[in-house]
Amino acid sequence: MTRTRKLLIPSLFAAATVAVACSEAPSAVSHAGMHGTSTAASTAMLSSSSLQAIKSATARFSATEQATKAGYASTPVCVAVPGLGGMGFHWANFGLVDPVFDPLKPEVMLYAPNKEGKLKLVAVEYIVIDVGQPRPSLDGQLFDIGGTPVPAPHWSLHVWVHKDNPNGVFTPFNPAVSCPV
Repeated sequence: MTRTRKLLIPSLFAAATVAVACSEAPSAVSHAGMHGTSTAASTAMLSSSSLQAIKSATARFSATEQATKAGYASTPVCVAVPGLGGMGFHWANFGLVDPVFDPLKPEVMLYAPNKEGKLKLVAVEYIVIDVGQPRPSLDGQLFDIGGTPVPAPHWSLHVWVHKDNPNGVFTPFNPAVSCPV
C-alpha cells in the first residue's frame, strides 16, 4: 500500500462511518448485507480458547485512553441501525490496516456506552486489505467481503468477545448495543 493511500484511509474511514451512521435504514441495511450472515451456530467454528485469547489480549483496551496510547483513533459517530442494533464507536489503528492480520492485534476496537454513558469495550474488528491473497479466516470463520468504509478492496470480521451478541459472535450489529440519541 502506498504512503498516500495509507494516509487517506483514516479520513475516508471517518467520513464513511459518518455517512453510514447518518444514512437511512435501506442503505444501512445494504451495508450490513456486505458482512454476510453470521449466526450463533458459527460461534462453534471458533474455539473457546481462541475467543478467550482474543478477549485476554484486548482486555487492556477496556478504557479508551489505553486504546489512544496504543495508536487507536476514535471515529466521531456511534454506529447503530434501527432494527439491526449497534456497533458502537470505532477506534481504529490505521497502522494495522494492511493485507495481513494478527488475531491478537485487531485493527479496530468497538466501544458502546453503558447505562452511565461511559464507553465500554464491546467487540473487536479485523480489517484485511485484499491484494489477491486467499480470503482470511479466523479458526475456520471466513471474513466478510467488504463491510467497512475502507476505500480499498478488503475483508472484515467483527468478533463480540467483550459483550454477548444474541445474534452471534460474528454478526456485525448487536441488538444489545445502542447509541446515545
